Amino acid sequence: MTVLAIDIGGTKFAAAMVEPTGVITARLELPVGPDATATLAELVGRIAVPGLTGESGLTGVGIGSAGPLDVLGGTVSPVNIPSWREFPLVKTVSELLPELPVRLAGDAQCMALGEWWQGSYGKRASDAGPYKTLLGIVVSTGIGGGMVVDGQPFLGPTGNAGHIGHISVDRDGDACPCGASGCVETIASGPSMVRWALDNGWRQAVEPAFWAGRAVDARSLAADAKRGIPVAKLAFQRASDALGTAILTAAALFDIDNVVIGGGVAAAGPTLLVPLRQAIARQAGLGFLHRLRVDATSLGRDAGLYGAAALVLGDRPS
Repeated sequence: MTVLAIDIGGTKFAAAMVEPTGVITARLELPVGPDATATLAELVGRIAVPGLTGESGLTGVGIGSAGPLDVLGGTVSPVNIPSWREFPLVKTVSELLPELPVRLAGDAQCMALGEWWQGSYGKRASDAGPYKTLLGIVVSTGIGGGMVVDGQPFLGPTGNAGHIGHISVDRDGDACPCGASGCVETIASGPSMVRWALDNGWRQAVEPAFWAGRAVDARSLAADAKRGIPVAKLAFQRASDALGTAILTAAALFDIDNVVIGGGVAAAGPTLLVPLRQAIARQAGLGFLHRLRVDATSLGRDAGLYGAAALVLGDRPS
C-alpha cells in the first residue's frame, strides 16, 4: 500500500513515498525551474521507480497543490506558477505513472489532513467533541487554505473550499495576481511581506555590513523581526492582522474551532504566531470565536505530504 505523495508549491515541488503506517521511506524536494512541467517530470522520475506498481510497489498517488484548482477536471492554476493555467495535473501525473489512481486536493487541505492523521491535532481530536473542524493555512510564496471536517477534507464543488488567501481584507489595497485587490496574500505572503518591508526602509534599518551575503527573503525578515528591528516587526504585525481578519471571517462562517499554520513563513514560529493570536483575540467579537486555537503544524515541511498520502490511503482518524 505504498503511495506517492506530491506537494506542489509556488517555489518548490516535493514528493515522498509513504507507508500506511505513516512512515516516509523516501523524500525528494526540487526548486521549481523555468519549466514547471519539466520539474514535475524530474521529481516523479527520480523518486518513483518506473513500473513499480501493484501489491509490492506503488498503489496510488496523492497530490496537494497550490490553487485555485478543479478537482473534478483534475486541473490546477496556481497563482504563483503563471505557466500553469488550467494545467491538467492529474492527467500529466497519470501519464508519468500509468495505471495508478491519482487523487488531488489543495495544498492547505492536505496540510490540515496530514496534521489530523499524523500530527499533534489528530492525537487530541478525540477530546474535541463529536463535531471537529480544522482550518489549514499555508503561509509561503502564496497563501492557501483548506478545511478538514471530522477527518475528511471538505473540498467544495471545485476543491477550493477554505481558500483563505484570497479573502479581500483591504478594499483599497494592492492588486492581487488573482484579479482582486487587497487579498490576504498581498499582505501576508512571504514575498509581499518582504516587498512591503523593503519599500519601508528595511535594508536601511540595519548595518550595511550585516547584509553581506544575506538573502533578501522572508527568512531574513523573520530573523530581523526576532532581533527587534522595527520595520521587520511591523511587517509581521501587518501580516498577522490580515491573517487574523481572514481567519475570524472563516470561523464566523463555518464555526471553526482549530487552525493549523504551515508553510515557509510559518517557520518563523512565535514571530508570526504571537502577533497572530493577539490579532485574533483583539478582533474576535462573538463568544464562540474566542475558543479558536491557532498552532503551527507539528509536522513541518512534511505535513502536506502526509495529507496527500492520506487522500489515497483513506486510513485516517474520524
